[in-house]
Amino acid sequence: MSAFWITLLLLLLAACALFIGAGWRQRLASDGERNQLNKDFYQQRLDELAQDEAQGVVAERPVMERELQQTLLTDIPDNDAAQAHSSSRWVLLPGVIVLIAVSLGTYLKTGGLAQTSGWMQVKQAYPALRARVMDPQAQPLSMEELAQLQLGLRSALQSEPNNMNDWAMLGRLGMVLNNATTASQAFEHALQLAPNNIDLKQDYAEVLTRSSDPQDNRQAGLILRDLLKDDHSNVRTLSLLAFNAFEQQQYVQAIGAWQTMLKLIPADDHRRTMIERSIEQAKTDAGQQNIQLALTVTLSPQAEKMLPQGGVMYISVSDGVSPVPVAVKRMPLSHFPLSLTLDDSNAMMPDRLLSAQHQVQVRVRISRDGSANPQSGDWFGLSEKTPWDGHQNMAVEINQQQP
Repeated sequence: MSAFWITLLLLLLAACALFIGAGWRQRLASDGERNQLNKDFYQQRLDELAQDEAQGVVAERPVMERELQQTLLTDIPDNDAAQAHSSSRWVLLPGVIVLIAVSLGTYLKTGGLAQTSGWMQVKQAYPALRARVMDPQAQPLSMEELAQLQLGLRSALQSEPNNMNDWAMLGRLGMVLNNATTASQAFEHALQLAPNNIDLKQDYAEVLTRSSDPQDNRQAGLILRDLLKDDHSNVRTLSLLAFNAFEQQQYVQAIGAWQTMLKLIPADDHRRTMIERSIEQAKTDAGQQNIQLALTVTLSPQAEKMLPQGGVMYISVSDGVSPVPVAVKRMPLSHFPLSLTLDDSNAMMPDRLLSAQHQVQVRVRISRDGSANPQSGDWFGLSEKTPWDGHQNMAVEINQQQP
C-alpha cells in the first residue's frame, strides 16, 4: 500500500511541476517579448532620426536621442518592479491547490479507495482466517468471514495459479456462499490441474446440478454417469445422480439411484428415512406407485425330487433382449409353490429399472452351492417374453437342468 501512495504522491508532484513550469515560462516569454519590442522600436527611431538629419529635416538630433533613451529606460522595469513581478508568481499557488484538490477528489469519488483499503485489510487477515478454517477445534467462520477468506484466497491464487488445493477450496467456498459462477470456474481450473480427481468431479457436478441452466444440469448428469461406470457403489455419486435426475424429472433413474443407495448404506443410517421419502415422492411424481412384478414359482416333479439341502434360489428379470438382468433377487430355498414380488428396489443399475420395461422375461435358478454363476446340473425355469405394464402376475416352473 505504501508503494501505491508513493506513486500517487509522485504523480501529483509531477503534475504540479508541469503546471508551475508552464506558468513561469509563459510569464518569462511575455516579459522577454516586451523588452525586445522596446529595443527594436528604439533602434528603428534612431535610424529614422539619422535619415531625417541627413535630409535636413531634424536639427536637434542629440536632444531627440536622449528623449528616446529616457523612454526606453522608463519601459524597462527597475529592481522593485522585477521583485514585484517575481512575487506575482505566487498567483500560481491557488491553481496548484485546485489541481491537487480536483485530482484527489476525483480519485476518492471514482478510484475505489474504500474497496482498495478493504482488500488490503482482507489480505492481512487472510492467513489467520485460513488457519481457523483448517482447525477443527477453532470457532467456525461467519458468512462475512467466509466472504473475506474467499477474497483473500482469490488474491493468493494470482501468485500461485497452479495450486490445485486452493482452487478446490475456492470452489467449495463459492458453493457455501451460493456463488455458482465462482464455484464453477474454480472447479474447472482445479480439474485442469487434476483431471482424474473424483472428489473434484463430484463437486463440479454438484455445482452444475444446482444451476438453473438446463444445459449445466445435463452436463452434470453425464459426469455423474461416467463416475458411476467406474464405481457403482459410490454413495455420493449415487446421491448426486439421484438428485440431478429428479430435478430433470427423470424419476425412474432417480428412484433407481436412491434404491441402490439403500442397499449400500447401513440399516441404522440416518439417511435411510430421507431416501425412502424421496423415493416415494419420485414414484408419486412419476405415477409409478405400487408397480411390482408378482411372481409364483413352482417345481416340476423331477426338480422336486432333486431339491438340494441348503440351496439358494436366484430370480432374475430381463427385458428379453439383453442378457444383462434388469432386476435380481436372491432367496434361500423354501416351500413350493412360492409367491414373491420384485420391484425397482431389486434393480441392478439405477438407469435400468424394472418399472421402465415394456416386456419382461423371468428366469429362476436353484444353486446347489450358492454360487451366482450357473453350474452344470442346476435346475432352472424360464418364462416366455411377456408384455408388461407393471400389474400382471407371472408364473415360472422350474423344470430344466443346466447342461
